[in-house]
Amino acid sequence: MHILGISAYYHDSAAALIKDGYIVAAAQEERFTRKKHDAEFPRHAVEFCLAEAGIGFEELYRIVFYDKPLVKFERLLETYIAYAPRGFKSFLAAMPVWLKEKLYLKSLLRKELAALAGIKSKQLPALMFAEHHQSHAASAFFASPFEKAAVMCMDGVGEWATTSVWQGDGNSLTPCWEIDFPHSLGLLYSAFTYFVGFKVNSGEYKLMGLAPYGEPKYADLIRSEIIDLKSDGTFRLNMDYFNFATDLTMTNAKFDALFARPPRAPESDLCQQDMDIAASIQTVTEDIVLRLGRTVFTETGSDNLCLAGGVALNCVANGRLRREGPFRNIWIQPAAGDAGGALGCALAAWHQAFAQPRHVNGADSMRGSYLGPQYTTARVKSVLDAAGAHYEVVDADLYQRVAALLADGKVIGWFQGPMEFGPRALGGRSIIGDPRHPSMQATMNLKIKYRESFRPFAPAVLAERAADYFELDGPSPYMLLVADVIPARRIAMTDEQQALFGIDKLNVPRSELPAITHVDYSARIQTVHADTNPRFHALLKQFDELTGCPVLVNTSFNVRGEPIVCTPSDAYRCFMRTEMDYLVVENCVMAKPDQPEWHEDGDWRSEFELD
Repeated sequence: MHILGISAYYHDSAAALIKDGYIVAAAQEERFTRKKHDAEFPRHAVEFCLAEAGIGFEELYRIVFYDKPLVKFERLLETYIAYAPRGFKSFLAAMPVWLKEKLYLKSLLRKELAALAGIKSKQLPALMFAEHHQSHAASAFFASPFEKAAVMCMDGVGEWATTSVWQGDGNSLTPCWEIDFPHSLGLLYSAFTYFVGFKVNSGEYKLMGLAPYGEPKYADLIRSEIIDLKSDGTFRLNMDYFNFATDLTMTNAKFDALFARPPRAPESDLCQQDMDIAASIQTVTEDIVLRLGRTVFTETGSDNLCLAGGVALNCVANGRLRREGPFRNIWIQPAAGDAGGALGCALAAWHQAFAQPRHVNGADSMRGSYLGPQYTTARVKSVLDAAGAHYEVVDADLYQRVAALLADGKVIGWFQGPMEFGPRALGGRSIIGDPRHPSMQATMNLKIKYRESFRPFAPAVLAERAADYFELDGPSPYMLLVADVIPARRIAMTDEQQALFGIDKLNVPRSELPAITHVDYSARIQTVHADTNPRFHALLKQFDELTGCPVLVNTSFNVRGEPIVCTPSDAYRCFMRTEMDYLVVENCVMAKPDQPEWHEDGDWRSEFELD
């Protein structure tokens, strides 16, 4: 039986398809529409999933939506009443779309699906609704390699829950307890994201990347004034400092007074206080995650933990939980945010609603998260020919050729196999480079990604060689764990360098792999495995044989504000717009100097809203 899962209408719309409990396909709508975090009905993602399975709507057993809109509407109304009259502005902004669409989401979904299928609404399969955190929990546990596990979900807010704990056993997922809105770790972190001038629901990872440049000078202030944090990790926010329940902003004048400044204007220069604020909220977040993890371990007695929800994308906190927490094994859903809810609700229907068994074989069921569209070399050649691209088809020595280019300092767009599901590029749609080059981080940030200079890059490392470079005692296939570079690979700082503050630290090499080593000697690691991505693994192996280094810089194939590329056309366009040196799409290799002159009307950067 096929079950289609859908997430939509808030952010990161997606679709996922399972057959008899096995994942067939999954993709985010943004990859097709080229609108980052696209919240619209995932028409293109649904079409892709059905095409991948070779089925039509008539062969679907159920269609499942990832949360319950009526319960969410109840929360909105109760919040407005509780904060009246302060919430009137927010009420006026939210109600039209609810009264027009979201309150009637079942009808809206059936209308969209029927139009897509070209049939009448009554001919569609039955539509089901899961709870938001149930979808998160199901995406984590049912896709995990564990027969039994504790599950912790942390995000902004679903219907009511902002943090929830579950116990998974076989095909059952039992809720244990939850923390409800407005007390939310995700919204707390987003409030500081907003205050430091980054975009909410998009810039949180920037705040995490900025934190190592600062000192946690305000951590105690946050604990004493903003959050009441208990020893077991549960917490309550002091809502006197926040506007997200009553207004269209995250923080208010009292929050400004606490830090003796207004929010930073987006795109303005960062100051040392911004970095110290980032370090402070990151420290508090890690403390909460660690305390909650220890409590969950004590209450459940499980050696295994699964994580999902937007906060589970905080790979620094995940790394500390892995190192310092009590769990023997931790597995994190690679599409931990709302996109993953599309997969979770489909799995929840299969295993919970229909009581179907799981098939656990010691590995997760995500297939490396390579669940999106892929293209044959013949199709790639057709697209490139239409674009007028000049390329060479390389078969026998592809990896040797690309490894040599990388060793020569070239930056390469690497487009291979199925597209990744989730926010991380994992060697399917990546920009790659040599991590040994001291200038590689600046080159990629400023000339290719067109983004802030402080942003760190992640290492992709052969799984079997990871321990030779990083303090990591297990796999990290989804780039969701941060660990330190081992001391033997580090470069000691001089007294003068140690006295530097903030962004001045940026250009001080911290290890023999300076392009992927953050200022605190950490790295956001992707371990690359031959069974899930044999082509990327083969390239890394060849690079290792050539240079003695089994690590590459791996960043997403896009520019700032753009979704990760999906098609060969997207890849070629991004390649021509940037200062990448080479593009490799399947077996087609092309050099920038060989390409025809690129022309576009106007400034293409205005096409994407900055994240």
